[in-house]
Amino acid sequence: MITAHQVLNAYFEGVFPMADPDENNTIYWYQPKKRGVIFPSEFHVPKNLKKLYSKNTFDLRINCDFKSTMQACAKREETWISEEIIELYCHLHTLGFAYSFEVWRNDELVGGLYGLKIGKMFFGESMFHTVTDASKIALVFLMDWVHLQDIKLVDCQFITDHLKQFGAKEITQKKYMEFLKEYIY
Repeated sequence: MITAHQVLNAYFEGVFPMADPDENNTIYWYQPKKRGVIFPSEFHVPKNLKKLYSKNTFDLRINCDFKSTMQACAKREETWISEEIIELYCHLHTLGFAYSFEVWRNDELVGGLYGLKIGKMFFGESMFHTVTDASKIALVFLMDWVHLQDIKLVDCQFITDHLKQFGAKEITQKKYMEFLKEYIY
């Protein structure tokens, strides 16, 4: 059984856990050769999303329902978020390392994301939405918080077209490790 402290130590080494649903949710450790990151100073919000965000259509909350946010992130055809991963990150949440950024509408959780804050870095793990743009709103909400917390780098793990529209870029693992040493110690 993996412990929360082992997970934290892994992040310090540039490694993160993922469960493999094809192998009875066995947890493996990953260290990609290329890493998706967002530099807060380079974060870009598309114009239409900026307008939606400023309308305050959603109720935005931090850590109101961490476990439900994780469970919602896990509700997809293929997921690396097993029950053991949920338990681990819920423990990290009680230790003050894991955060959820939640998007609510009419008292229903409709979008969100979760990750870890260690030092001056935020390690994004997963996001979800059940309402159009709710995960994007969660990301903008996170980035507002990132600026207030003086976070220097947001680790997205893997780059996607979805994240590229916000200014995410890919860096080498070597460069990532340099940032890691600078920002979490």
